[in-house]
Formats: sequence, structure tokens, C-alpha cells
Amino acid sequence: QVQLVEFGGGLVQAGGSLRLSCAASGSIRSINAMGWYRQAPGKQRELVADIIVSDGRTNYADSVKGRSTISRDDAKNTVALQMNSLKPEDTAVYYCKADVFQWPMTRKIYWGQGTQVTISA
Repeated sequence: QVQLVEFGGGLVQAGGSLRLSCAASGSIRSINAMGWYRQAPGKQRELVADIIVSDGRTNYADSVKGRSTISRDDAKNTVALQMNSLKPEDTAVYYCKADVFQWPMTRKIYWGQGTQVTISA
């Protein structure tokens, strides 16, 4: 099993910044990719940003492009999301996702428990 623990959610004023972190631990052979998704009330879960661990390639939702940066620390199996110029529409529960290779040859997707991000106008 693999556990994803998220840190950094909370209440922020519009225009402010926050940093979300996610640490993966457990039965991990290697991690292919990690990322952040979010789900606002009444809406489907959507990609915010993800990163390929091996080469650092990133992918961002258009809604956050230019004001968000995703990064990884391979040695610690962690991923961080720095979000700036926050808007009320960024309010959602943010989930960490990891695409994990496990011993001996299993590949599985894991999700964190979610962290609430609320942006006040």
C-alpha cells in the first residue's frame, strides 16, 4: 500500500498565495508521475497540474497556467504546488495523485484524502 499525505490547504484572501505539498510513502518501487486535482462543489474533479518524475515535464490546466508551479523532490517522493494570484474560483478540495510502480511489476494510481482550499473575495 501507498499513502499520500497532503499539507497546506486553508483559507486565503483573493490575490494571495499558498503552497500545497504531498508526500508519498509505503510500498513504492518508483513513481511515474504525481499531480494535483481539485473538485469544487457540484463539479467534477479536474486536473490542476501534474509532473512526470523522470524528466520533470509538467502539465497545467489553462485556468492556473502562469500563476502556478508544480515541482517534485524525487528523493523524498514529494510534490508541491505553488499557487499565486488566487481567485475565489480556485476554491475546492485539492487532491494529490500518484502513479506508482510497486514490487514486483504492479502499477497503480493512488489518491490523497484531499485538503480544502478556500479563497475569500
